[in-house]
Amino acid sequence: MNRSMKVAWGTLGVSLVVVSLKFAAWWVTGSVALYSDALECIINVVAACTALIALNISRKPADADHPYGHQKAEYFSAVVEGVMILGTAVAILHEVYNVWSNPHPLEAPLQGIALNGVATLINAGWGWFMVRVGRRWKSPALLAGGKHVLTDVWTSGGVLTGFVLVNVTGILHLDPLIACLVALNIVWTGYAMLRDSVGALMDQAADPEVLTRMRSAISANATGAIEAHDLRTRQAGDVTFVEFHLVVPARMAVEDAHVICDRIEAGLREAVGEAVIHIHVEPEGKAKHHGVVVLS
Repeated sequence: MNRSMKVAWGTLGVSLVVVSLKFAAWWVTGSVALYSDALECIINVVAACTALIALNISRKPADADHPYGHQKAEYFSAVVEGVMILGTAVAILHEVYNVWSNPHPLEAPLQGIALNGVATLINAGWGWFMVRVGRRWKSPALLAGGKHVLTDVWTSGGVLTGFVLVNVTGILHLDPLIACLVALNIVWTGYAMLRDSVGALMDQAADPEVLTRMRSAISANATGAIEAHDLRTRQAGDVTFVEFHLVVPARMAVEDAHVICDRIEAGLREAVGEAVIHIHVEPEGKAKHHGVVVLS
């Protein structure tokens, strides 16, 4: 089992513990705000299962039917999670509508705060860990899951604050109002997740910072060539796909050009990690006098 799968299994375990604590908090209090917080956590459980499936598929090697690999499976996981988030927001708003006309006093406030508070602390620690390793390992599934968990933390903080205010002020409508704000925050989270995942599925170019590192690596390792142009990139999971044209002197031997390409590929992998690189070598008459200038 690789490291990403271990984190995904850990996420599932943590999600089950957290959702149990949050539903217990709702059960003892009857708060619709705590109910909305608990309902959102069900997404974490389903998302963890989806991430496990996606990570398992994404690690399969390239084959005849998928010559570029299976890394994009992780983005489908993030899309599914985004859709579920939006569905949860609708469910919460429906409950808000039912409770708004007939708010009721909350029960066992201290127990509810304690249970939800413990769950929130667990989520905060695990969410931070997921975002950290997701960025380091370039895993869209882990990064999306971590960001969602951290969103839950902020949501839970707001819910707990509102829950305290309801009991201090006695204004019962604050409970469904807070739940409504939670739902709107969930809608924004789901939209952002879908936007990023769909962009990756549509072969969006690598981030500007990554592109800058690529250009620097090409320039520094292409000694003997003239220029590089028409650089194109895309990201699929932890693999970066790179292709560009490399202009060399017309009389350069194929073997010498190949040595330059090998050097550039090594430099690119050092700069961006795992990568699939295609370099089209051209004679100097094809120079466009723009793109990456080769350091001499």
